[in-house]
Amino acid sequence: MLAFEALRAVDERDAYANLVLPPLLKKARDAGNFDGRDAALATELVYGTLRRQGTYDAIVAACIDRPLREVDPPVLDVLSLGAHQLLGTRIPTHAAVSASVELARVVLGDGRAKFVNAVLRKISQQDLDAWVAQVAPPYDADPEDHLAVVHSHPRWVVSALWDSLGGGRAGIEDLLEADNERPEVTLVARPGRSTTAELAEAVESLPGRWSPYAVRMAEGGEPGAIEAVKEGRAGVQDEGSQLVALALADAPLDGPDTRWLDGCAGPGGKAALLAALASQRGAALLASEKQPHRARLVERALAGNPGPYQVIAADGTRPPWRPGSFDRVLMDVPCSGLGALRRRPEARWRRRPEDLDGFAPLQRALLTQALAAVRVGGVVGYATCSPHLAETRVVVDDVLKKVGGAELIDARPLMPGVPALGDGPDVQLWPHLHGTDAMYLALVRRTA
Repeated sequence: MLAFEALRAVDERDAYANLVLPPLLKKARDAGNFDGRDAALATELVYGTLRRQGTYDAIVAACIDRPLREVDPPVLDVLSLGAHQLLGTRIPTHAAVSASVELARVVLGDGRAKFVNAVLRKISQQDLDAWVAQVAPPYDADPEDHLAVVHSHPRWVVSALWDSLGGGRAGIEDLLEADNERPEVTLVARPGRSTTAELAEAVESLPGRWSPYAVRMAEGGEPGAIEAVKEGRAGVQDEGSQLVALALADAPLDGPDTRWLDGCAGPGGKAALLAALASQRGAALLASEKQPHRARLVERALAGNPGPYQVIAADGTRPPWRPGSFDRVLMDVPCSGLGALRRRPEARWRRRPEDLDGFAPLQRALLTQALAAVRVGGVVGYATCSPHLAETRVVVDDVLKKVGGAELIDARPLMPGVPALGDGPDVQLWPHLHGTDAMYLALVRRTA
């Protein structure tokens, strides 16, 4: 029932599972009828169903005698949950079918429960590999359609990721499969405030792969129970996000290094890391975020930092600061989020190609203002959590052509030890190559 409630919230309210699920789990635990194993199962059912939704839709469509669009969304949610139990978990067939039918009876009524029972019994006759072989178009006929069904991504996302990645079939399949894996929880020990040793003592974990401040939690760990996290001296932050902030902080400058800006700071992960680094070097950070509620999240993330720092609510396209005010500027721009599909699997079904047209002017305006904000000799970091070329290299190339007086610098040496960073000078991280979100970073030095 809890997993069904979460899926309905995602569908009806455009909610995100990572925001909806924790309160539901807490409510169930507080009621005393939910333990850790129940929570783990509910989490797997929600995220697994959302990740594999496209594949399950194709399988359900093959088992019914009407177009999928004519099936009511709540019924389809129950069918998808049942399909995931049958094809994506080790739950016994009879238990998966009976639990799904009982759920349908409670929330949908007896008539629809019979329909659910009939469809799930058809699905249970084959395993996932057999179903995929049956419902996926042949690769030779349409490679993108084939991969879209097999790996449960919209066709346009497959095409965009393939263009960004380049290379052959193996690379794109590895990337799409990585998008369907549960991501590790990575912690950051904010320098001067916590250490990786402290975090490693507090929780079963492994060292980060690339960031000297990263710790990878063992499966099932609870970040909120760690004292350093509760006190804000450490936080949850993808290692790719850490690498972006560290690269900007370590980029060589000409001249002073005392004024830093995070121009799109919400919800505050990169800002908190930058603030900690800045305070160790005698620099001050200004963290700016347009949305007041997100600016409050930034304030929370930076609370307790020795500073100096300031958090403001301001529009980065119409900034209140004077041109040439900063030595280092990070502009982690709003984007499609296609680089974080591991964490927000529902985003792949929610985004549309035309969304990119809405982001494009904003991304260009923010990078243009970032270049205006930095002094001559200073450095701007343009970052996105998307590998889509229209949000990465195309934006940077367009702005540099129009603005002038700026040049790309090689970001690769600023991520020491990280392999497969491409031809540069910009950097694209990948889930299947680096175990991170697909973060993009271009570093630009102001020359005039």
